[in-house]
Amino acid sequence: MKIWGLVPAAGLGSRIQPLAFSKELLPVGSRWVDGVERPKAVSEYVVERMLAAGVDKLCFVISPHKPDIVRYYGSEYVTDDGRAQVCYMVQPQAAGLCDAIFRALPLVRESEPVLVGLPDTVWFPRAGYQQLSGENLTFLLFPVRQPELFDAVVCDDEGTVRTIEVKQAAPTTNWIWGGFRMSGGVLSELHRLWCERDRADPYVGTLVNEYIRRGGRVTAVRAGESYFDVGTLEGYRRAMHQLGPALEREPTAHTG
Repeated sequence: MKIWGLVPAAGLGSRIQPLAFSKELLPVGSRWVDGVERPKAVSEYVVERMLAAGVDKLCFVISPHKPDIVRYYGSEYVTDDGRAQVCYMVQPQAAGLCDAIFRALPLVRESEPVLVGLPDTVWFPRAGYQQLSGENLTFLLFPVRQPELFDAVVCDDEGTVRTIEVKQAAPTTNWIWGGFRMSGGVLSELHRLWCERDRADPYVGTLVNEYIRRGGRVTAVRAGESYFDVGTLEGYRRAMHQLGPALEREPTAHTG
């Protein structure tokens, strides 16, 4: 069975601009290509983690102003874990994460698993996506120091999600989502719900809360160890300072 990896990369990147290129191509660490060490784009971290979980089809959702992402990734991406065909969908203007994710809906069959990840983050463990399974919506959670900056996920001891606290000033948990998995069928259900709500949800969290309220099953796995939001200058500095040239080693300290 084919597995999709959806990478929403159409954001403006205003928190870290001006750059001379898309923020998803910001160099963070390096990788070896044909025996030569090359700079590594931050978005490659989530892509590599997707391929390690079996993804063989990647869809980048980009804006019309990001042709450099197409030039960088081309039509195929190859790692030691495997290879994936790459395609692109265009989000004409920045309209939130929900809108970006649903741009890929025409490509995905209802029976196909889908992994979603943010291209301006670096997280550990590398095998995090491999902890997610099943057809229902499942979040991969990470502990951070400032959960108020993210979507904090409240779940019970069995992993059933009760609510998502979207950028609340005083969240009741420090566990945030950093990626998620679902079937193409659940992606379709969420899209129908989003349309019912006049496409008013820019954040995944508010849409998922309504999905839960209507009886949708959502689970979460607390398998994350460290999470870096490289979409901000401070986050970029922290990642480079704490992880440095050995970015792919497993760090011991949590961060947010």
